[in-house]
Amino acid sequence: MSGALKDAIRVERPAKTLRELALDKVREAIVNGYFRPGDRLVERDLCAQLGVSRTVVREVLRHLESEGLVANLPNKGPIVAQLDIDEAKQIYEIRGALEGMAARLCAERRSPEIVAALEESLAGIRNSYRDNDMAAVLTNTSSFYHTLFTMVDRNVAWGVVNLLTVRINHLRSMTIKTERRGIEGPLQMSKIVDAIRRGDGEGAYRAAMDHVAAASAIAEAVLSAKKPAD
Repeated sequence: MSGALKDAIRVERPAKTLRELALDKVREAIVNGYFRPGDRLVERDLCAQLGVSRTVVREVLRHLESEGLVANLPNKGPIVAQLDIDEAKQIYEIRGALEGMAARLCAERRSPEIVAALEESLAGIRNSYRDNDMAAVLTNTSSFYHTLFTMVDRNVAWGVVNLLTVRINHLRSMTIKTERRGIEGPLQMSKIVDAIRRGDGEGAYRAAMDHVAAASAIAEAVLSAKKPAD
């Protein structure tokens, strides 16, 4: 059989499996608030909504449980995990320490390429807020921090942040929707970029810490307001 004929009948593996596609959809639905903390995740309903088998749904729920987005309660089954104030504080503490370090290193590197990449992501964040596209806000924000870490070769630190990305985005999905966050958030991030442009390591560190502290305070306020209803 000729090589051309073999290629003609080859079954190409899709870029993502059905399980991976379903996982992305449910994760996105939780992060974007379609499924809210405490909501039951009924397998039968998810099968119908996603158009997949119960086996796939169970695998998805197990994976999301490992990410901390789903909790499996006795006599109740899987629910969207409740966001915990103490856990949120710890996540922001880790973010502050790592992002402050990365911002300082970016400033010390004095690289126009780093500044340009950060400005591009920041412009994307502002445009996404203007268009009220919260999913794009999350995407561009992740891009901003990817640049902050990887362009100063802090790939291990970025790996640690990535382990927390889903939970961080769950928190971001709350804070970015609060009043004036679309103005104050990008303004705080622009101070990080300005300090990096000046080569001011200490200023970049402080600006990054201030930005994380502001986000942490908003998240704590939102979670505290929701607590009595839980």
